[in-house]
Amino acid sequence: MQYGVMKKEGMTGWHTWNVRSVLSHVHMPDGFALNVAFKEYREGHYLKETLVGRFTNEYGREPAETAFPGPHAFDDVYTEMTVRWCGMEISVESSVWEGDVCLLVTPVKKQVKPCMLVVEGGYLWGRPGYVEKKENMLLAHGKDREERVYITGSPAHDPNIPVQAAFLSVLLEGQVGICSGKQRTLEEICQQIARGKAAHQAKLAPYGEMADMYEAMECALGWDTLYDALHDRIVSPVSRLWSIGSGGYVLFCWDNFFAGFMASTGNKFLSYSNIREIMNEKTEDGFVPNFAYATGQKSADRSQPPVGSAMVLETWKRYRENWFVENMFDDLLQWNRWFYAHRMNESGALCWGSETIPVLYGNRWETDGVHATFGAALESGLDNSPMYDDIPFNRETNRLELEDVGLTGLYILDCRSLLELARIIDRRDVTEELEERLAKAEEGLERLWDEENGFYYNRRTDTGEFSRRISPTNFYALFSSRVGKERQRRMADEHYFNPEEFYGEWMLPSIARNDAAFPDQEYWRGRVWAPLNFLVYMALCRTELKDVRGDLAEKSRRLFMKEWQQHRHVHENYSAISGEGCDSANSDKFYHWGALLCMIALAEAGFVPGFGLPAEEK
Repeated sequence: MQYGVMKKEGMTGWHTWNVRSVLSHVHMPDGFALNVAFKEYREGHYLKETLVGRFTNEYGREPAETAFPGPHAFDDVYTEMTVRWCGMEISVESSVWEGDVCLLVTPVKKQVKPCMLVVEGGYLWGRPGYVEKKENMLLAHGKDREERVYITGSPAHDPNIPVQAAFLSVLLEGQVGICSGKQRTLEEICQQIARGKAAHQAKLAPYGEMADMYEAMECALGWDTLYDALHDRIVSPVSRLWSIGSGGYVLFCWDNFFAGFMASTGNKFLSYSNIREIMNEKTEDGFVPNFAYATGQKSADRSQPPVGSAMVLETWKRYRENWFVENMFDDLLQWNRWFYAHRMNESGALCWGSETIPVLYGNRWETDGVHATFGAALESGLDNSPMYDDIPFNRETNRLELEDVGLTGLYILDCRSLLELARIIDRRDVTEELEERLAKAEEGLERLWDEENGFYYNRRTDTGEFSRRISPTNFYALFSSRVGKERQRRMADEHYFNPEEFYGEWMLPSIARNDAAFPDQEYWRGRVWAPLNFLVYMALCRTELKDVRGDLAEKSRRLFMKEWQQHRHVHENYSAISGEGCDSANSDKFYHWGALLCMIALAEAGFVPGFGLPAEEK
């Protein structure tokens, strides 16, 4: 009930929640949208929809825009987006204040003839309503309210603007203001934009030298957040490009739990919504699927890394609202039980797997990996990791023939987090069950320790031999309470600080540097991924390895800032050789979990109190 009330209250006002364009501002809950578009006059191109990181324009001959995301306050008090297109550069700022939205469009660089600024009005998602143009105003008639929209400047007409709804248009010869509610002068709109920007900067001030880290994280989530009309909810998919290519949205399991935790730093509704809604994708078997598309497809054969309980616990530390833990707990417990029943061996160590399911769609995602090694690798989240290249799949157990340090460590974290959540809401009925599983998983992990090499290695279940292909997931062993100080030090000195394995200027590589696959630098074959750094950092928080923790935080900050300062990109992954993100077509340029690198830096600087520690030690 409380989540329902929060959801209703949170889904009101003006937001950038139209997945199709970052320059579309939508009023909720009626769905009335103002879409900012441009027409240029060298060749007559029309930029109807603007997206960050687009590689090519889907309309064929139309040139692709380059969008540079500026700040995006969680509360929309201030946003800024700069667009380069057809030789022009245009800045679009917005501010929401007292129920109205103001936009300021500034031509930074122009063509010889000014382009046309077009403000399209309409109702999205099949919501009832219509819009009419009255002189230099749009009048929107919704089911329960009317809205007026005004624009400064002199009206300009072009009958060839490709719009099928009411719109306002002016030549962009200088600054132009757009506003809802009441008519305002350009000066008044500029003053409102300045107030919004000042309010945003005041919120950043307490972060001091870490303000750029917080702003980048908030920016990534703010611009990637959208409204899913199918389920009437607000979510933050990994990127708009992924969502558009998936029917309107795509939710990935661990990605959205991470998004919920990141949002907890500044917006409780967005935090709770992301966590609750990815859990709502739970399958009938009780696990959170690898993915859920707007097309209705889900990965019914596999889950993904079980980080949900840990992210709920970290979010609770921020707000300390027990009702949300109670809301989530039984679903998280069911997921934990599913992993125990389907992925744990008798030894206590766990293996990634893929269940057998009927294939209902001629869909690559549901055929290439089901009940096979590839599907189990996808469950790990490390889709094409060399760790799983030659590992047989056991079709009787539905698991890889590999006891996995990473999964076992994460399951230990999941059990431990659930135990803490159980104590918070006084669920004594399940503590014995969770304690037994925690102990068994920690015992299973101990079988993976190699004393000679001072590290935890994956072990083949068919041959009993260690696998020497290692990744940052091997450090997840540090989530276990049974890893003593001596072992911690050996893992750090002999492996983390080893330049032949992980150490270097750009880190952590997703496979050891001396692995034959490292030079590939293709997806999980050697590139740096923010969630791996984040989980390793989290594991380090309960150890004595303060030097390692500080080093990883600084390396993560430097890696993130390289692309952020150059291009305003938040990359899906980065080269472990050059630190570049743009060097690969398989690295989305605005993928919000790249901002986990910012969260590491913020936590190390003390802005995420108690991160990774037991709740009572906050």
